[in-house]
Amino acid sequence: MDVETRPSGPNEKQRTAFISGARLPGWVERFAASHGAIMEEPDDGGTLLRAADGTTALLQAPWPVDGRPGRGTTTVERLASLASQERPLGIILVRRGGYAVGVASGGKVSASKTGSRYVQSRSAAGGSSQQRFARRRENQANALTEAVAGYAAGVFVGHAIEYVVLGGDAALSASVLEDAALKQYASRKRLAFLAVADPNATVLRKAAADACAVRIQVTDPPR
Repeated sequence: MDVETRPSGPNEKQRTAFISGARLPGWVERFAASHGAIMEEPDDGGTLLRAADGTTALLQAPWPVDGRPGRGTTTVERLASLASQERPLGIILVRRGGYAVGVASGGKVSASKTGSRYVQSRSAAGGSSQQRFARRRENQANALTEAVAGYAAGVFVGHAIEYVVLGGDAALSASVLEDAALKQYASRKRLAFLAVADPNATVLRKAAADACAVRIQVTDPPR
């Protein structure tokens, strides 16, 4: 499913899709059927498919090979196999309105906790009122990150977390991971950041599926 469409250059558009390993070969076949014969090109961090009509698709694995390459006779088959491996992820999604933390493998959530916790927006007021507001906001953000770190530590315990996935608000989620409660997970490799809506159980399930999927960036040719 496409999750984002945006201009990338003069008269160009990009859209990003997350496709599971099992669905990847079919997606590539449909891409070729829609845009013409494709050629593979190595690209920094992935494989670029260039179609006859000028449309490109950059395919990126959800995680590094780390000595466990996918099986297959073609690049797409190997990428699909790699993405189908079950590797345990620790997911931390945080925004000003709430949080969702969980453990996922194979695109499925096996343990989780979600909730709401409010952090005020920035104020346009000035002077001492603005300073008081800023301190209150900072205290709320600190309380949120500390609480979510504790929840994540409780959810992660007992699971062999291999990678960490952050999402939502980049600064808040990074602060959660830096909290002392998650010290043992701070050195885990981080996978690609996920832009998500206000976290809840549904958002967490989709994030788990996306984190374990092949990320595909499709770029239409200039018109």
